[in-house]
Amino acid sequence: MYAHHFGLTQDPFSIAPDPRYLFMSERHREALAHLLYGVAGQDGTGGGFVLLTGDIGTGKTTICRCFMEQIPAGCHVAYIFNPKLTVTELLQSICEEFGIPVAAATQPTLKNHIDALNAFLLQSHAAGQSSVLIIDEAQNLTPDVLEQLRLLTNLETSERKLLQIVLIGQPELRAMLARPEMEQLAQRVIARFHLDALTEAESAQYIGHRLAVAGFTGPLPFEPSVLKRIHRLTRGVPRRINLLCGRALLGAWANGLFRANRQVIDKAAAEVFGTGAGPAPVVRARPAAYAAGGLVLAGAALAGFLMLNPGQQAVAPYRPAAPAAQVSQAVAPAPARAPTPAQAPDQTQAAAPIAVREIEDLLPQLPGDISLAWKALAPAWKLSLAASGDEPCKAAAAQQLQCYRSDSLTVPLLRQLDRPGILTLHPGNGPPVYAVIAGLNDQSATLQLDDSLHSVRLVSLGRLWRGEFATYWRPPPGYVPGLQAGPVVQQLASQLARLEGKPALPGSTAPPAVLDAALRARVRAFQRARGLDADGQPGPMTFMQIDSATNADAPRLQTNPPTAR
Repeated sequence: MYAHHFGLTQDPFSIAPDPRYLFMSERHREALAHLLYGVAGQDGTGGGFVLLTGDIGTGKTTICRCFMEQIPAGCHVAYIFNPKLTVTELLQSICEEFGIPVAAATQPTLKNHIDALNAFLLQSHAAGQSSVLIIDEAQNLTPDVLEQLRLLTNLETSERKLLQIVLIGQPELRAMLARPEMEQLAQRVIARFHLDALTEAESAQYIGHRLAVAGFTGPLPFEPSVLKRIHRLTRGVPRRINLLCGRALLGAWANGLFRANRQVIDKAAAEVFGTGAGPAPVVRARPAAYAAGGLVLAGAALAGFLMLNPGQQAVAPYRPAAPAAQVSQAVAPAPARAPTPAQAPDQTQAAAPIAVREIEDLLPQLPGDISLAWKALAPAWKLSLAASGDEPCKAAAAQQLQCYRSDSLTVPLLRQLDRPGILTLHPGNGPPVYAVIAGLNDQSATLQLDDSLHSVRLVSLGRLWRGEFATYWRPPPGYVPGLQAGPVVQQLASQLARLEGKPALPGSTAPPAVLDAALRARVRAFQRARGLDADGQPGPMTFMQIDSATNADAPRLQTNPPTAR
């Protein structure tokens, strides 16, 4: 009801585990890396258990959904969301999720299911494919079911385990595995992580992030002192933040306010948490043993994940609610925007339904010379190439644009960057080809070929794309790599202040023109929230993400391409 009042395109504080809204705090990045580690064990170290725990509402299921969106090609997935099952029911559910037929019998036995599962895992291994079992709410597993899961990890070849199991649950799960009778299973946990709540600073960033994804621009609709109160009332638990902020915006709308004050927040807290609502129970501190080596594991997990064979085909029968493809860190996307003329060269073509195709069908039509792709991308940026022989990047430099290239982008980051560009695709052992991407939604990408648009499945595209991306970008006037001071830094500070919901400071109180320690910390906070390398040094990707977050004038990806047939 309050969406129009605040200029929102959707509800920013829904408690549904929508991966688009995933806020990547340092702990969430580590948690996701632990899950990725569970499917990255292609070198013989895979198998066993990966354990992710966290208090109620800290975002475990959202991370799980985001993880499932990034399951690589060639990986079978079984997802169990209601583990209150007997041993037989569990095995039945696993076989059903993997799509494994069990020998017909009046009443199939445990052996029937295990034999069928073992045959399936061996066949998948022989085909170069892996298999992952994900169990959510795993604190509800009974001891006999846990023991059966342990026995499933005995399914192996002489080289490696055949099944990786990811257990996601509340802190009680850790207590269960610490029991003496669970020692054998505990020794098979190859990675574990406990997800804490957000800090006060992260809570404010989280609120701003969700509002931005929902289309909000301008100062945050919460007074600075209110943000601190929200954190105190919710203790940084994302679900409680969602409940409180959603009700507070409703209350502000009902009172004709554009910013929620303390009175509105306290009334909302009483309505959401109860009449005598106080702060949430103190979230348990994360034991050092669970945090040790987290960043190292993150790097190792992502590196192993990227080494998965891109030529394999995705065969998982399970499809999450919003499937995406490709690997590495995930970040929630920018809000949906209507396409502009610059984004769609052929508006007549764009208005017609586009059949979703496999990327392999278009490979013969894609250029093997990236200069041709740069030229095809130029009209979206209103870049004039005076002669057909113009070198695009030189022509761009003369028109205050620069060419940018990255070899480590991901689909979530591409969605959040929200600008057309060039994808480098690797078809088998042949030379690379180049595709201009003009649109992106949850299940498909829209590619531009000459004056026509073609929609391809993300999972198909992910088999050939390794993260190499190129685009034009407009640097701030005076920008140089490694800048430390000057007008660009002052503009950067002002833009960050706007994103943080702080008012502009005119005259002598204007932001500093030096990239000092305080400003670097703010840059790092923005970089972390956007899934970038948090080094505190603003580079092209940081400025492009700021442009996306502040709705700067730049071409956008079509986030609502025509409905596929």
